[in-house]
Amino acid sequence: MRRWQAALSIIGVGWFVGLSLLGGVLGGLWLDSRLNTQPLFVVLGLLLGFAVAAYGVYQMLLPLLRNKNDKENN
Repeated sequence: MRRWQAALSIIGVGWFVGLSLLGGVLGGLWLDSRLNTQPLFVVLGLLLGFAVAAYGVYQMLLPLLRNKNDKENN
């Protein structure tokens, strides 16, 4: 994998984390405003966004880590 492709992948990871957390919080705010349950769904949305972000980062970085390990073994 070329260096610029790796750099773009890492930038994509940053955007994915930010959007996952933002989506969870905004979804929680929307549900809290509808159900008048502040801050229950904001906290749940943040936790869900964090879980989605962690899983997504793992899936995105796995090919980069495999590629690095393959080069070290050869």
